[in-house]
Amino acid sequence: MNGKRMMVAALLLMLTQVVSAQDMAKFNLYKPTEDGAKGISAAVAEAAKSGKNVFIQIGGNWCIWCARFHDFVTTDPQLDSVVKANYVVYHLNYSKENTNSELLKKYKFPQRFGFPVFLILDGKGNLLHTQNSAYLEKDKSYDKNKVMGFLLDWTVKALDPAQYKDQ
Repeated sequence: MNGKRMMVAALLLMLTQVVSAQDMAKFNLYKPTEDGAKGISAAVAEAAKSGKNVFIQIGGNWCIWCARFHDFVTTDPQLDSVVKANYVVYHLNYSKENTNSELLKKYKFPQRFGFPVFLILDGKGNLLHTQNSAYLEKDKSYDKNKVMGFLLDWTVKALDPAQYKDQ
């Protein structure tokens, strides 16, 4: 009986790994050949025009946690709505093909936090915040309250001094 249970457990483990590999095969948000500086400039211009901030997710198509974050936010209607209302999103590639090292140097080496790592820029391209995504994790996913708090804390409205006039 123990042998059968071990065999079933091994098969389930292999099936889980195959499903994860298939999910990652579909994940293709990052463009290793893209000029990251041009992509960020375009996002900043769009943010300035639309009165939003820029949300940069740094990672790669190889990064399971990058895929998990993207899926977590885009499949939750509340989180997705907050992102769309307040941010222009850009996915900056970090991979063996293209590390975007000059950009990461400009943004004070955010890769030190692991991946994904998030940058918030204003509509002028100024770095407002670097977020270590590990602080937003819960088990094998993310914590909705922590992610929502992070997203709301760095909106244009949250950073507007007029919001704090009487405080």
